[in-house]
Amino acid sequence: MSKQDKDMSFLDHLEIFRWHLIRAAAAIMFFAIIAFMYNDIIFDVILLGPKDPNFLTYKVLCNISRFLGFADALCLTESPFSLMNISMSGQFSAHITTSIFAGFILAFPYVFWEMWCFLRPALHDREIKLAKGIVFFSSLLFMFGIVFGYYVVAPLSVNFLGSYQVSSTVANQISLTSFISTVTTVSFANGIIFELPILVYFLTKIGLLTPEFMRVYRKHAMVITLILSAIITPPDITSQILVSLPLIVLYEISIKISAIVIKNKEKANS
Repeated sequence: MSKQDKDMSFLDHLEIFRWHLIRAAAAIMFFAIIAFMYNDIIFDVILLGPKDPNFLTYKVLCNISRFLGFADALCLTESPFSLMNISMSGQFSAHITTSIFAGFILAFPYVFWEMWCFLRPALHDREIKLAKGIVFFSSLLFMFGIVFGYYVVAPLSVNFLGSYQVSSTVANQISLTSFISTVTTVSFANGIIFELPILVYFLTKIGLLTPEFMRVYRKHAMVITLILSAIITPPDITSQILVSLPLIVLYEISIKISAIVIKNKEKANS
């Protein structure tokens, strides 16, 4: 940390943080406007993709079903529900909200970089060196989470909930906002979940977390993982399992990351 940074007042830091937020918000709005303009791609190709029987996930499941000798047991031949708009401003509101979501996802690397630029002056040169590539890896993990949520959790959730019926006399006519909320929430939540290793890295750096602590409370973490997956996913067991599995894997990876950070600390202090 430089002498100039140490001499800055709280209000000076707040002003700098404000400008980082403004630039990040501007990037989000820039990509949100682009997403708004290309609504045919955002809606027809991306968001409404999990409703299409020809969606990649359904094709893969169908091929797996045939390969295992189950014929077309896992194949989706037609959409089990229809979408409808029941509000005067429903489609416009969905367009605006979805564009902002898309803007944030596309601008995430830059948004994270802005936050990192604000935090970096408070770190020592050694800490900055150890955090080299953090913007790249955090962005990569976020995008992996989005892709996993979109191609794995979202289509299975949509197919399960959209086809579930308490009676054959009740047809499933899903509102547009409900469908979009399910797809975007599941995808976005998985993007955030995949940031767990980055969070563990920083918590270990500041001394709030150790690999020993994570190993001791591994069973407790598994319970929390199941509860968290139940909260962020639709109410079906398949989606909860699909979210909890990568969480468990990420937790184990995070233990390794925490151990590496501690090891580097001990080397630096020796």
